[in-house]
Amino acid sequence: MKTLYPLLLSAALLTPVASPALAADDFSACLAGLRGDAAAKGVNGDTYSRYTSALEPDMTVIEALDYQPEFRSPIWDYLAALVDDERVADGRAKLAEWGDTLRAVEARYGVDPETVVAVWGVESNYGRNFGKRPLVTSLATLSCFGRRQSYFRGEFFTTLKILQEGHVAPEHLNGSWAGAFGHTQFMPSTFMRVAVDFDGDGRRDLVDSVPDALASTANYLVRSGWRSGEPWGYEVKLPQGFDESLAGRKKRRPLAEWVAMGLSRIGDEPVAPHDGPAALLLPAGAAGPAFLVFRNFDAIYSYNAAESYALAIAHLSDRLKGGGDFATPWPTDDAGISRAERRELQTLLLERGHDIGEVDGMIGSRTREAIKAEQARLGFEENGRAGRKILDALRPPASPADAAPR
Repeated sequence: MKTLYPLLLSAALLTPVASPALAADDFSACLAGLRGDAAAKGVNGDTYSRYTSALEPDMTVIEALDYQPEFRSPIWDYLAALVDDERVADGRAKLAEWGDTLRAVEARYGVDPETVVAVWGVESNYGRNFGKRPLVTSLATLSCFGRRQSYFRGEFFTTLKILQEGHVAPEHLNGSWAGAFGHTQFMPSTFMRVAVDFDGDGRRDLVDSVPDALASTANYLVRSGWRSGEPWGYEVKLPQGFDESLAGRKKRRPLAEWVAMGLSRIGDEPVAPHDGPAALLLPAGAAGPAFLVFRNFDAIYSYNAAESYALAIAHLSDRLKGGGDFATPWPTDDAGISRAERRELQTLLLERGHDIGEVDGMIGSRTREAIKAEQARLGFEENGRAGRKILDALRPPASPADAAPR
């Protein structure tokens, strides 16, 4: 039986943030209306009552849903922060710490340890950043207010089933505003579909079990088309006058055709034999690094549908295997900076009296406004970017003692 609460609440839902009392009343009515739908998805009444009876909406998730940031980071900033020396060192430590588990995961699923650990590093910084929002609260709110309610209701009901089946402790089921959780940040529906119990305790737990999280990540990649022993891709050199319109992740052609056009691997390495189609990526145009990518890149891409994201994981996996940075520089005279350098920049801004909050390496609106103020003072373009130029400009000059040979 369909309920009428969506019609009754339509006026309230057009406005993301109502008064607290009104939002709470509408929320209670919405949850009451969703009980039957939850039951149809396998959530029993006791579970539903236990986790929703005292629930209050968190309207800040609606603000996050509708937030459209004005600032867009260029890809060299994005990769500089995600694949820096700090994350590589931490990843190598995790490879050593969890070596036995990762070898067992590779034996079962055929995904190399470095790729699995790279996903872990990008998704949660190796378990340091899970997100702090209770999933039940966030997903219940998104099920009742704002856009895409149908989608979030499915994730809400699945979250209740995860709790009902006892996979994750309720107090540990926290994550992003949209519901991703655990070491490798699965959405609840993804968890239910591909998560595995790798430590043998009878539960699939991506929060408190690193083995479950690593194996579940490998299982996800395999189900997305991962092929054991094949590369994700590699950096290539373009011939003079190459037609950029041939590039694009969906513009696949046999590898032999790319070779015939004059593409070659960086460092004069031979093109690896491969019978599958390849695509050419030019994330910053023909003047920047170029990459031939294969099926395994698409498997990584499916994890979070963004080419820059997939390239970050692929590049981090190569760095964890001992590879270096890209051979072709990004087409900019203001390179991106690492997380350690971002923290240094924030410290320098604080020393100049800017109220930017905590020094955390996260470049938010207050940090960008402070950067703009310093750029204006220095006569730079006022773009708010945390790049190499502003960092070098704010660093104190080296003393003669620092410059003297030792």
